[in-house]
Amino acid sequence: MDTVNFDGPISSVFNWNAWIPPELKGRAPFRPMIHLERELSGNEWQWIQDSDEQIIHFFNEPERNGISPQKAADYWHNQVIPALRNDRRKQLVSPSCASDPAGQQWTADFMNLVQDARPDYLGLHWYGTEASECQQFISSMHDKFGLPVVVSEIASVDRNYDSVHAFTRDMCNWMDGVDWIFEYAFFGCMQHMPDDFVSPAARLMDVGGNFTDLMWKYMSDQPMF
Repeated sequence: MDTVNFDGPISSVFNWNAWIPPELKGRAPFRPMIHLERELSGNEWQWIQDSDEQIIHFFNEPERNGISPQKAADYWHNQVIPALRNDRRKQLVSPSCASDPAGQQWTADFMNLVQDARPDYLGLHWYGTEASECQQFISSMHDKFGLPVVVSEIASVDRNYDSVHAFTRDMCNWMDGVDWIFEYAFFGCMQHMPDDFVSPAARLMDVGGNFTDLMWKYMSDQPMF
């Protein structure tokens, strides 16, 4: 973390946790996440309530973790809104679902259930190979729900480095130029990936804990070349 360039395009840090990484040392805002239901109780929920951080992510791919739109909306109305927005004036990112039809339907159902207390930002995920398809998806979701967008996970699954670099470059430059995209985070800067779905060529950190060439470009170049 000490070698991350916070004087370039990177404006914030987030992961799948509620606790603020101590090695961040206050050099950039952190975005706590209510990852699953466990973060709505115990220490994790207390950390989120006590945090001075202003933007909170709510649920990560709930449609793949057995959380229905109705259950999420109940948590939203009964717990999240009263504790975070009403009392603390936090800004809230909607649950971020996968971009497949099931994820899109879950998002639509949830947004319909929270019309009386809409999120501040629409959370989106996208994995694939074509920047044009990704741009079309993000644009269509923004048009449908009319909220500023946070793309909290995005990466190429192509195995060819040149293709991965082109995708990353094109998407960074496009998202930087769209005024209704608030933040985005490429997946992922970690030593050990959870699986092989994201292309090894898209890694931002190698298995030795060193930043890859793609990470150096990602955190230093704007526009990205």
